[in-house]
Amino acid sequence: MSKVAVVKGERSLETVYRALDLIPYREALEPWSRVLVKVNFITTKNWATGATTDPVVVEALIDRARDFGKEVLVVESDAQMTNADKAVVASGMKEMLDRVGVEFVNMRHVDEKVELPVKDGRALSSIKVAKMATNSAIISAAKLKTHMGTKVTLGMKNMFGMLTTKWKGKFHIHGMDKVVHDICLTLPPALTVIDGFVAMEGRGPVHGKPVQINTILASTDVVAADATAARVMGFDPDEVDHIRWAHESHIGTKDNIDVLGDGVDAVRRVFERT
Repeated sequence: MSKVAVVKGERSLETVYRALDLIPYREALEPWSRVLVKVNFITTKNWATGATTDPVVVEALIDRARDFGKEVLVVESDAQMTNADKAVVASGMKEMLDRVGVEFVNMRHVDEKVELPVKDGRALSSIKVAKMATNSAIISAAKLKTHMGTKVTLGMKNMFGMLTTKWKGKFHIHGMDKVVHDICLTLPPALTVIDGFVAMEGRGPVHGKPVQINTILASTDVVAADATAARVMGFDPDEVDHIRWAHESHIGTKDNIDVLGDGVDAVRRVFERT
């Protein structure tokens, strides 16, 4: 049975630590010497808008990974309309990374890239990623947001940014839910942490309204994390195609989840949709 921590608390390192300590995150990261924390920089807006990953969440992940000797990098790649190197500054992340001594890597500019075959995918035959993604543990440090195309953008949708091409719009013609499924089938994150200190409802992932719900979700099963987060937002996971398909492909589970901490009912809010 997959475990998902749902923790309500003020915006702080301690709230994130409390969520992590409820799940077997050490076991998930243990086989790897390096950890890539994949943030959400879909825009240059800062964390308080609900659009980008909160630096407090990332700092807590860095602390916990370093506690048992892991090298940590924070990563993202350029989006079609967003320069990740500008976003890391505008979001407030760069100031924290400089303070704790962690490098930010824009994966679009990494020289070594590899093409990974997608086996039994719904849309893609292969994906191109930075080679470092194949020999590191990936933490999907996602936001709790609605999305005009995929209904929600959580741990799985955040992995779309692992693709190193800037011109990501070409993937939309395949159907974004199918593409997200195929990426996570091929390169699943070892750990998912969903930042709901300030979430976003309505016209997400960029133009929605910020909503403060002071919640962190964490799991070593990205599908269970997203299914639980969807329930927190008032969605049935079955209505989100990429969550349902990921469950069917055994990437993880949307059902039979052991929810730890404060639980879904303590933080549930029916999010405004587009």
